[in-house]
Amino acid sequence: MTDDSNQAFDSTPQPARASALSLFDNFPIERDFERLADPAVYHPLPDDWVIGLADIEGSTEAVERGQYKAVNTVAASVIAAVANALEGRDFPFVFAGDGAGFALPAALAEKGRAALAAVAGWAEETFGFHLRIAMTPVAAIRAHGHDVRVARFAASSDVSYTMFGGGGLAYAEARMKAGEFRIEPTAGEAARPDLTGLSCRFSAIPAANGVILSIIVLPRDNPPDARFFPLVTDILALIAGTESAGRPVPDTGPEQRWPTEGLMLEARTAAARSGRPLWLSVLSVAIRSLLAHLTFVTGRRVGTFEPARYRAELVRNTDFRKFDDGLMMTVDCSLEVADRIAARIEEAESEGIAYGGLHRQDAALMTCFVPTASRSDHVHFVDGAMGGYSAAAARALRERRGANHEAQSG
Repeated sequence: MTDDSNQAFDSTPQPARASALSLFDNFPIERDFERLADPAVYHPLPDDWVIGLADIEGSTEAVERGQYKAVNTVAASVIAAVANALEGRDFPFVFAGDGAGFALPAALAEKGRAALAAVAGWAEETFGFHLRIAMTPVAAIRAHGHDVRVARFAASSDVSYTMFGGGGLAYAEARMKAGEFRIEPTAGEAARPDLTGLSCRFSAIPAANGVILSIIVLPRDNPPDARFFPLVTDILALIAGTESAGRPVPDTGPEQRWPTEGLMLEARTAAARSGRPLWLSVLSVAIRSLLAHLTFVTGRRVGTFEPARYRAELVRNTDFRKFDDGLMMTVDCSLEVADRIAARIEEAESEGIAYGGLHRQDAALMTCFVPTASRSDHVHFVDGAMGGYSAAAARALRERRGANHEAQSG
């Protein structure tokens, strides 16, 4: 989110909290996504910052059971819980489909830790998901030869997303999965994360150009081979030639029906903070979502909320492409473009430059974080409707890595 919108959201900032994030606030915001392939646009975070991470263990199996919307919702809940704990202040984060990562200065680390623990406890209690969570000091990451660098990208004039480079998040995630820096989930009644604004009301978005393609491309080495960034540029060039530069959300926004497909998921997020019975949350969410649906159907303005403006902002604000120590995208493209991207990644793999994972599906899913619907800085996370890069593309990536390691050892 841009600096102006953050000031509007956070009307009564505490001086210590505001100054703790001022470094990040002052990083320049890039407006050309292709520039993010250049390491020079990334800025190092201070040693006393921390990296927070969450990852759903067994997410691939959950997706195969049809729980892909729940997987995306739990991943996005990490970002929502931290954002609400910070009262809307902007902070670096990345959504990864079946998990999330973020960075905070030391002064705010405890807020991030508490949010992670509460979400993990809630996810276990509500969905039976075991959420691995950890918090790692940036200094510890650098001590092992990795870095944490960030860039800010303006998806629109109202919203910016953070891109991560330097290999630090990937290293921290590997250490988390090995059991290091772990955080214990909050148990019982205390597991009440504030997930205000988190929803998944829109229907699946069908492919308009042939296929929804989820893409993960990671450098094979750290630091990356110099040929990795031209590889990213080549992939982006292939996508740039498609309609709307591959954005999987149509100009009119995704379809909204009632009752919404995510009604039960939204009811569970609404119940997270209050602890009220699920049936009461279902009733409340059903009524609110019906009123919202009627507003969109009629197109009539309600107070300061304008449905047409909101839909236009939603399209512009969508987070469908990112850097998280590599390229991650969920795009709408033709079968021919998908084949050409696959061929380019295979070429790079054979040359020892990168690992890649692709997954083709018929539709995309959107999960939304809308603290205040009348404002313009709402954010929307996109993943493939059948697991996307959160499970299927990541699995393909793991299989390719494993095959490569076996070939090397043989």
